Formats: sequence, C-alpha cells, structure tokens
Amino acid sequence: MKLNSIKTVERSDFVNMGPIRLRQPLPTQKVDMIDPFILLHHYGPYDITPTDNPFDLGPHPHRGFEPVTFLLQGEQLHRDSLGHESVVKAGDVQWTTAGRGIIHAEGPTDSLVENGGTIEGIQLWLNLPADKKMIPANYQHAHNEEFEVVKSDDGKSIVKVVAGELNGKKGQITTQTAVNAFIIEMEAGSELNLSTQNTHQSLLYLIKGEVKVNSQEELKLNSNQMLEFEPDGDGINIRSGMASQLLYLSGEPFNEKVTSWGPYVMNTQTEIMEAMRDYQMGKMGFLPR
Repeated sequence: MKLNSIKTVERSDFVNMGPIRLRQPLPTQKVDMIDPFILLHHYGPYDITPTDNPFDLGPHPHRGFEPVTFLLQGEQLHRDSLGHESVVKAGDVQWTTAGRGIIHAEGPTDSLVENGGTIEGIQLWLNLPADKKMIPANYQHAHNEEFEVVKSDDGKSIVKVVAGELNGKKGQITTQTAVNAFIIEMEAGSELNLSTQNTHQSLLYLIKGEVKVNSQEELKLNSNQMLEFEPDGDGINIRSGMASQLLYLSGEPFNEKVTSWGPYVMNTQTEIMEAMRDYQMGKMGFLPR
C-alpha cells in the first residue's frame, strides 16, 4: 500500500458562535476549504441542565449544501419544514440535503434538559455541485445500529461506514456526490490500514485520543487535530497510543467557485441574494418555534 502524503496539519481552535463555544478544524487561517468539504465544527461536550442549555438552535434556513450531524454523546431533537421530527441519539447521523431550501431546528431533547446530561457532536457542511444546488430538500436519519462496520486486522479497531464504501461494506446514507464518511473507534495499541481513493480530497479529524499517522505525525487531543492528505496514494496507516475516536472524510472535488453567506452556500453573489429573498418570501417552507 502506497501511503498518501500529508498535505497539512491543522489545529482545531475554539471559536464563538453566539452563546456557543466550539472547535473549528475547518476552515482555518491556512485552509479555506477541502473541496467538497466547507466547514467542520466539533461542538461540546456541553453539560446540559434546566438552567444552562447553550446548544438550542431555533428554526433557521439552509440552501445549496448538505449539513450533516454526527452525534457523539447525548440526544437531539430534529424538526424541519418538510415535516420531519426525530430524536437523534448518540452514534446516530442526520444527513440533511438542503438543496433549494429547508428550515430546520435542533437542540437537546426535553428529557435531556430536564434530567441533565452531556451533548457532543460534529457538524459537517458538505457542498453540492452547481447542478444540484436547487434540487428538492431531503432528510435522512440513520441509527447507530444500522451501520456496516469494518474491523482492523488486529481486531482492535472498527470503522463505521456512514456514507460511501469501504472493503465492500456500503454506507447507510444515500449521497448526492461521490463521498466517504467513516467514524473510527480504536483501542489503545491498535493499528489500522485504511484504503483511500486517489480521485478524492481527504481529511482525518481526531475527535479524542492520541494517534500516529503514517508513522510520522502524532495527533493529540487539543492540538494538531486535523490532517489533510494529498491524493497521491491508496491508503493511510493509523496507530493508536490510547483509546481514540476519529472522523475520516473524502470526496471528489467540484473545482467550482463557492460563495457563501450565513446559512447559504452558492456559486455567485446573485444566488445568495436570491436565497435571502426566497427565505423571506416563505419559499423554503415554514417551521414554528
């Protein structure tokens, strides 16, 4: 196996979004996007109580991309203008195709708020190509127990195939573009060889733990948490120094101009203005608070 070269090593600094303080491994000062991946946020862990609930996002719109949530701890209630209402639990994934427009809301469930608990997750913004930005909106909720898994040779690591394909195992999520999304769980002292596709841009984000990648870069929690790879190999090697959890993403780049503003990701400024107008006119639907 020829190992992919490491292109960049990025930290995951804290940013403030209103009352929420979260990690942002993408974008950074050095890396604007890793086509087709626009944004990666790691929120929490937050301790939720009846008097302290910072992660309660009321109804808001999206257009032109796919907001994806990988829930790591706790449970969230999802509601949207398509009529969906579902409880997303730890290990579940919600994959929203905003397309021409959707309004959704998410936050800890009433039960979690009333009884107290912890919430933590990853939010990904996955771009849509120009010819799919105005497709009908869609929502997918995949439960943890539904995902196919691939085990490492030593049996100490598992790869949960959320989207795409790995070693003949296919993801539960139906994707609009060629993309892979894997959650990796590694025991201490485990080694994993992960195959890659040389037509894809790819990244690896360390959620927690400590790993060595391709025998040359160490990642530790709170520093140097994201690696971007060159598309010049057919695999990466990961060795865990302790129990670790990682997110691997890869996708075929679109090589298109991207213009974004707030909750919209389009190709031109005119399209952004049209999105703002359409939301104000109710063309993205309605969702009560």
